[in-house]
Amino acid sequence: MFPHIQRCCFHTPFKLQKLTSPRLLLYGKNKTTWSSLSFQLQRNVCPLSRSPSLNPASVYATKLQAFHTSPPFFKKKTPKESETKDSGVLQRSMESLKDSPKPALYLSLAGLIPFVSVPLLMAIQGTYYPELAFAQITYGAVTVSFLGGKRWGFALPENSPAKPDWLNLANSTVPPLLAWQALLFKDTTHGAIMLVMALGIALHYDLSLLPTYPRWFKVLRVVGTVVMVLSLLATAALKTISEEQLRNRRNKWQNTKQ
Repeated sequence: MFPHIQRCCFHTPFKLQKLTSPRLLLYGKNKTTWSSLSFQLQRNVCPLSRSPSLNPASVYATKLQAFHTSPPFFKKKTPKESETKDSGVLQRSMESLKDSPKPALYLSLAGLIPFVSVPLLMAIQGTYYPELAFAQITYGAVTVSFLGGKRWGFALPENSPAKPDWLNLANSTVPPLLAWQALLFKDTTHGAIMLVMALGIALHYDLSLLPTYPRWFKVLRVVGTVVMVLSLLATAALKTISEEQLRNRRNKWQNTKQ
């Protein structure tokens, strides 16, 4: 009988064992109470030990499940918060742009004049000039070659954070090769698209892959690249509009002649 009681007691939780042990001490010497005590343990203790509700692991699992069943609550950003954050980033960028050295800032802005002046002049005159478009492509190819070659000047000094390895030197040759390819196209639209790709790759190298420059220079590179890309696309769009207008005029002239 005692092994049966011991087996039942060992399967009970710790708190239940503490409650039943005084009973065993009080009635251990009375032989008549063994049968009643064993019957009580068989009826109460053993079924309770088999009940999964008193298993500590199941109890803790149930508590944890109840604790984690509630869906997580993520705070959604309101439009005002996103606008405030964007305005803060833009403000910091403008402040860092103001902190740039004056020669670098003024020369970079002056270098954008040939890009902007070509589509602006065509839009004012209302006429597409192929010579000006080719001049813009040529100037863009020179600019892209300069942006690629400056990596060599940054990597060659001994104290430079960029090493003169294959990553820096070989990647610097990609934009000039694309610029040279842009000059080989007879159609200036294709050349403009090639230059846009070269400008995007050069900007990606300067901002992500290769060692970073000062913050003011990165902001200046982004602004310059955006202006150059928009100018090239504007010239290509003016060419498409001019060709469409010329085609319509020819169709009207042929219709009136017939």
